[in-house]
Amino acid sequence: MSLEDKAKATAKNIEGKAQEALGNVTGDPEDKAKGKAKQAESAVRHGLEDVKDNVKKELK
Repeated sequence: MSLEDKAKATAKNIEGKAQEALGNVTGDPEDKAKGKAKQAESAVRHGLEDVKDNVKKELK
């Protein structure tokens, strides 16, 4: 996983956690849902990059 891609995925995860927390504080279910969606997107990005890394290792 490139450092830049990893940083972007981590930033998206942090953004999602913050938005979910804001939704919890304000009671806004839309913010909570959007925050969880951002966290899920981050997990998918991390997973894809891990697959890429493993393929690269196997091809060496």
